[in-house]
Amino acid sequence: MIPVCPRTAESSRIRCESGQNRNGLLREIRTAIRREPFTEYYDIIPCKELGRGKFAVVRKCVEKSTGKEYAAKYMRKRRKGQDCRTETIHELAVLELAAASPRVVNLHEVYEMTSEMVLVLEYAAGGEIFNQCVAERDDAFKEEDVKRLMRQILEGVAFLHKCNVVHLDLKPQNILLTSESPLGDIKIVDFGLSRLVSSSQEIREIMGTPEYVAPEVLNYEPISTATDMWSIGVLTYVMLTGISPFLGDDKQETFLNISQINISYTEEELEHLDRAAIHFIKSLLIKEPENRFTAEDCLKHPWLQMKAEEIKEESTESVSEPVSPGTSSHDEEADEEESAQVTEELIVMAAYTLGQCRQSSDKESLTPDQKAISKRFKFEEPFSSLQEVPGEFIY
Repeated sequence: MIPVCPRTAESSRIRCESGQNRNGLLREIRTAIRREPFTEYYDIIPCKELGRGKFAVVRKCVEKSTGKEYAAKYMRKRRKGQDCRTETIHELAVLELAAASPRVVNLHEVYEMTSEMVLVLEYAAGGEIFNQCVAERDDAFKEEDVKRLMRQILEGVAFLHKCNVVHLDLKPQNILLTSESPLGDIKIVDFGLSRLVSSSQEIREIMGTPEYVAPEVLNYEPISTATDMWSIGVLTYVMLTGISPFLGDDKQETFLNISQINISYTEEELEHLDRAAIHFIKSLLIKEPENRFTAEDCLKHPWLQMKAEEIKEESTESVSEPVSPGTSSHDEEADEEESAQVTEELIVMAAYTLGQCRQSSDKESLTPDQKAISKRFKFEEPFSSLQEVPGEFIY
């Protein structure tokens, strides 16, 4: 059951006066910002840093009055000489908007100091699902685990989309677990790149994480809720196989793989999966945003409806391939030819705008087999001029 997105009463919100307004950024919050010293009310757990980046650090803390554990996200108000308090206010506003969803991390309190703001957030003791994604297959997620967690992820994303919020950075590092053993429930975190979308105004921005970013972002086309659904398709592939499907030997090859939808569905890791799982992924990794499944479509997909005993029975049956409406084999050939002619100018622009992707220093010396293995472990970080926080337990 997906909660109803709350209607925001303007009279009950606090307007943020500082910072420059930008497309898709919320500027008003209800949460009272406390000015007292944060350490008067919370103890910081020594050596319990949960994540660190250029402009933010997440630490585990304990509320003195209750003894409850939380995650304290320290965010600088100025980054690279720019006042970025507005971005933090936006993140707070999105967390407020999503408070009714059990699949989104809860906001507890907010403190503001001279140079930074502290978001006190729900603590997810299980950490990132990234850890299981890159684990050896014996220790990685089983398909039944992925199905349960994907249902929960989709419930959270469907709620956000009902509120006209797109996350724009859905990846294993931004999906946390309430517990590791037994496997808990998911919490979606890190709304620093999120945007509010509407039918009356287009938003075009190049941001996200290279391996998970949708083609329309690279092409500087309007973003929408469908942009998140592409990332869900990549995320599902990664959770099921441990392989990053579009990762190339360098950042430009990664961008080209995405632009040309250059993906393999014949990997050894996919052979044991039910065909419905492959159909689910293919229903999302479609170049035209309007032809991708929505979050609610995904929740109704046969793969997520099947029980363990049904999977065995259905695995021998064929599942029809998703085909974009109005396309023919001739059109597909034309599209492939067109996508193959992506200009060097676009890719170079994207490479410099999106920032550096993590690369192996000795990648040129790798054998083909070694390169295939390395795909399991090279998961990229965000490329945003303001939100440069690595994906290690980032809230």
